[in-house]
Amino acid sequence: MATSSATRSDIFVWSGTDKAGHSSTGEIRAASSAMAKAQLRRQGIKPKNIKKKSKPLFGSGGKPIKPADIAIFTRQMATMIKAGVPLVQSFEIVAEGSEKPKMRELVNTIRNDVAAGGGLALSLAKHPRLFDDLFCSLVASGEESGTLEVMLDRVATYKEKTEQLKAKIRKALTYPTAVVVVAIVVTGILLVKVVPQFAETFRSFGSDLPAFTLFVLTISNFVQKWWFVILLMIIAAIFVFREAKLRSVKFAEFLDRLTLRLPIFGMIVHDSVIARFSRTLATTFAAGVPLVDALESTAGAAGNSVYAKAIRRIKDDVTTGNTLYSSTKSTGLFPNMLLQMMSIGEESGSLDEMLDKVATHYEEAVDNAVDSLSSLMEPMIMAILGVLVGGLMVAMYLPIFMLGSVI
Repeated sequence: MATSSATRSDIFVWSGTDKAGHSSTGEIRAASSAMAKAQLRRQGIKPKNIKKKSKPLFGSGGKPIKPADIAIFTRQMATMIKAGVPLVQSFEIVAEGSEKPKMRELVNTIRNDVAAGGGLALSLAKHPRLFDDLFCSLVASGEESGTLEVMLDRVATYKEKTEQLKAKIRKALTYPTAVVVVAIVVTGILLVKVVPQFAETFRSFGSDLPAFTLFVLTISNFVQKWWFVILLMIIAAIFVFREAKLRSVKFAEFLDRLTLRLPIFGMIVHDSVIARFSRTLATTFAAGVPLVDALESTAGAAGNSVYAKAIRRIKDDVTTGNTLYSSTKSTGLFPNMLLQMMSIGEESGSLDEMLDKVATHYEEAVDNAVDSLSSLMEPMIMAILGVLVGGLMVAMYLPIFMLGSVI
């Protein structure tokens, strides 16, 4: 991009002819139409018509870019460059094949930056929300060493493995969360709509109701009277929880420690952190990044503040001359298998290979644990649903059964 990040820029739609005289169209980001024309001429394009791209009437247009989209983009770029396709042309091919307008716009923006003479790493760094420091530093290493295709391939593998791991964790949490939400909604509907109908019938009985039925009727009356306040309190609690997690370091650390201690879920989170640690350190170390810098990047990608602190402590120990194995062991947080493989890797000079094997092992462990958890959760969730819904129904029909027995 010809303009700096501090300068306001717009997207212009252009049409013109390339060096061979063929008609061509596209989009370019620039501060003005004159600067857009200058950029196009530097790229060997003779512009005929150029105008500012109109903004969509509602919303920003298109679905947001997700980390999975970045992983796919990285793999496509690695494949193109490895096949010998020029870098700028690779961007054009990837942009044309993208179904998301925002992703297509991003790729075209990066392509224009690179075509204008900027480096790939610098162009990616202009989008820190999508390309973190680890991503940009690895790409920069590939550009400096002349092995961009190799580095992009490693980054693509790293992003794919990371996204697969995240998907497994989401899979473990999504199903029970969704069922619990449905159970709460169904219970609320029964308390507000169904139970009051039974209450009208019970008034004509002229006899004392069972304690369980009275308890449910009391809850129903409370929910009918204060349902709006309850809803606001739930929304406020969710908002306060999110804000506290984002703004309070101590609260976030408390949640991370609590998550690791949870039964079943804690082990899955632990294994996923170990897998992420091993995968990130293996990728950065294999890319030629110094160990101290690699540990700093690994701490940022840990995903858990308890382990992020431990990794930074390891970095400090390594800086003072300790071995990676002894520094990692001193934290008391990492499993023996990782430590032994790390020791072998340091002694044999194949640390990245050993860590890669550890990452694969723990990724498979997370996958198996999630599958097992899903099998265990289904009967437990059905039991909870049965207790909630079945309990309400029993409470409502119990007076009718008692009245029938008296008759």
